[in-house]
Amino acid sequence: MTASSGSSRISSSNGTPAAVWELPTADLRWPVGLLLAGALTLPALPGHPGLPCPLRTLTGVPCPLCGMTTSVEATAHGHLGGALAANPAGPLVVLAAVVVLVLRPATLRAPVAVVVSALIVMWMFELLRFGLI
Repeated sequence: MTASSGSSRISSSNGTPAAVWELPTADLRWPVGLLLAGALTLPALPGHPGLPCPLRTLTGVPCPLCGMTTSVEATAHGHLGGALAANPAGPLVVLAAVVVLVLRPATLRAPVAVVVSALIVMWMFELLRFGLI
């Protein structure tokens, strides 16, 4: 089974029952480099307000990625506690970015069940953080 969406792909081999999410990294090196550069320089900008979450702005409900900008920025500056408080996935995003830049893998792979579970856990964290559950 193979489903394609943009440049990422969900596939499963004949011998493997679980679907695997695959993300080619060749086209991600510049954006990943800009992500890390932005995380390092964003605090130096005057009046740095952060980026509001569109879903939370419109509905009051946070999305699973709420706090990600703050978390990535805090991780890049070595403030792991602040990063984990904003969004626990931020340090993982920074780690993945460094892996893409340094090790230059052709593809990042993860079981779809892990990706979906991570998004659900991140959303539950945000709903708890904002006192909605």
